[in-house]
Amino acid sequence: MSAPPPYQNQPQQPYGYPQQQQQQYGYPQQQPYGYPQQPQGPQGPQGPQRPQGPQRQSSPLRGLITAVIILAIFGGGAWYVWDYNTNPHGGKAKKEAAQAARAEENKKYDPQVGDCVKVHDPQGEPRAEIVDCGSAEAEYKTGDKLFGAGERCGSKFDYGIHVSIRHSTSYTLCFTKV
Repeated sequence: MSAPPPYQNQPQQPYGYPQQQQQQYGYPQQQPYGYPQQPQGPQGPQGPQRPQGPQRQSSPLRGLITAVIILAIFGGGAWYVWDYNTNPHGGKAKKEAAQAARAEENKKYDPQVGDCVKVHDPQGEPRAEIVDCGSAEAEYKTGDKLFGAGERCGSKFDYGIHVSIRHSTSYTLCFTKV
C-alpha cells in the first residue's frame, strides 16, 4: 500500500513520524490522536486566568433578612404544632380524639355473636348496647347475625333488630332472652 501524495505547500514526512503543527488561516491545528493537548490561552502560576466579577460583600442587612426568614419559618411551624394540639375550638387533635371516641362508642353498640346486650328504645329505633352478661342490665344474648336487607330471625330467637349502616352492609341481629 502506498502513502497518499502530499498536499500542495506541505513538506512530506516519513511514515510513522508525527507531523508538525501548522497554523492555517489563523486557526490552530488539532493534535493527532494519542498526543496530549497543550493548554490554550494565557496562564499564570495557578493555571488559566479567569475573568473576575465584582466581589460580593456581606452586609449586616442581608444577615438580618436571612435571620428573619428563618425565624418566620420555624415560628410558623411551632405555632402550627401548638394550635394542632391545644385549640379548644376544633383543633385537629381534638377532632381526631372525638373520632376515636365515636369509634369506641360505636364498638360498644356493635355486638357480636355471644355478647350480652341491653336494648335502648325497643319500640322506636332500637339500639343494642353491649353489657356484662353477669350484670342486671343484661336483657338478651346475641345468637346470630344475618347479613342482607330482608333477613328475618327464626322462631328460636326472642327478638331481632335490623341494622342499616350508611355505606355499609345491612344486617339483622337475632337475640335470645338472658
